[in-house]
Amino acid sequence: MKPAAFKYIAAQSLEHALTLKAEYGDEAKFLAGGQSLVPAMNLRVAQPGVLVDLNPITGLDFVGLRINEGLGIEDWGLTTIPNPQSLILHIGAMTRYRTLERSAEIAAQCPLLHETMPHVAHPQIRNRGTLGGNLAHADPASELPVVMLVLNAQFKAQSVRGERWIAARDFFTTIFTTALAADEMLTEIAIPLSTDSDAGRTRTCFMEIARRRGDYAMMGVATSITLNAAGVCTNAKLGYLNAGDTPILATQAAQTLIGQVIGDDHIRAAAAIAHDEIQPPGNIHASVAFQRHLAGVLTRRAIKEILEFRF
Repeated sequence: MKPAAFKYIAAQSLEHALTLKAEYGDEAKFLAGGQSLVPAMNLRVAQPGVLVDLNPITGLDFVGLRINEGLGIEDWGLTTIPNPQSLILHIGAMTRYRTLERSAEIAAQCPLLHETMPHVAHPQIRNRGTLGGNLAHADPASELPVVMLVLNAQFKAQSVRGERWIAARDFFTTIFTTALAADEMLTEIAIPLSTDSDAGRTRTCFMEIARRRGDYAMMGVATSITLNAAGVCTNAKLGYLNAGDTPILATQAAQTLIGQVIGDDHIRAAAAIAHDEIQPPGNIHASVAFQRHLAGVLTRRAIKEILEFRF
């Protein structure tokens, strides 16, 4: 199929792109990698009147570490930040998947994101797809939104009116919908980095199950667990993709692990609670019951892998 007729404009700068979005509002869509938008346009699921191409813009493709610029504990959604001058990983919205997959900095500083990237679609798509485009698309079956939720990421939204930071937990509002206003553009992602110390060590794991490698996963889990020197769990996050209208954090399931020296009984209890806590949609490839079953299986596997191989 062919897309409906639209007006194409190549943005020459960030300011130009924001001006166009302010002018056209919801009628305009940003074109980044195009790996989700173009197929949707070809199927006429999306029919923007104006397509604003962001690829000529420079300065939105970067990966770097910066000192925390004054954001407090509440801003990051954390129980603690070890040091007010903690390092924050900043990623430009136009950064390609392939850059994230190959970045030595991300592999060293953000292993959950590094581990997740090979699961995203196929190499051809990872060559063109962008982090910002993926997150703004807000597909609950995608890997990256749930990873950002588990990592307590913050998203910078910019418009001609100014800029603001939106927590990942507030960004995804429903399927294919975000908290971005009609004139806003996602320009940057910031991830607080865990600091291993005597007070605790954090390890992560990502797992998913798909019919074929590169297909949308029937279910996936992103897991983060922090243990103190005595082996007691001080923090845990269990995030699920394709488990609802948005990426899902199973907070009740994670809570059963906190304060425990995690054993098999705790793992089974967390998996059972997560089974009931998520709201998978079901589809032609997996019923709701099967998706819930997969969530339980993946929860047990991910926690065990973290405990057995990563501490």
